[in-house]
Amino acid sequence: MNSRENVVKDISGNNRALRRLRTACEKAKRTLSSSTEANVEIDSLFEGTDFYTKITRARFEELCSDLFRTTLEPVEKALRDAKLDKSSIQEIVLVGGSTRIPKIQKMLSEFMNGKELNKSVNPDEAVAYGAAVQAAILSGDRSDTIKDVLLVDVAPLSLGIETAGGVMAN
Repeated sequence: MNSRENVVKDISGNNRALRRLRTACEKAKRTLSSSTEANVEIDSLFEGTDFYTKITRARFEELCSDLFRTTLEPVEKALRDAKLDKSSIQEIVLVGGSTRIPKIQKMLSEFMNGKELNKSVNPDEAVAYGAAVQAAILSGDRSDTIKDVLLVDVAPLSLGIETAGGVMAN
């Protein structure tokens, strides 16, 4: 554990300290979506020791590079499963809070040959918008608001049922 005095302590057995650290790191991750650096400060994190560190967006991207690389796999799979080429995609709508991370946005735009990302929908609310459209369709709503909406259900993972012996059946 780093602090202003460079005290090292093992917090791995302290669930409360780990939870507080995780929460502070999540806050720093969100800050790094709009700033180039973030502070992580926790008063009395463990055994009365305060914790303080600074992280840059570049360091965050370096630490998460393996995770970031895997974010394109579901996109590739969705395109394959839909038998679509990147060039046939008209709009790219970001869904989920992690799509606010600049590195993920850059990687996705580059993967889609420089196509601009549609950021007009709040990534945290996109699923709720889709659910509202689905509810309107199921209720028989034929208003102009939704008549031209095509709702496509995309699951980023292959779905199946595990049968006896651990075999996955699609």
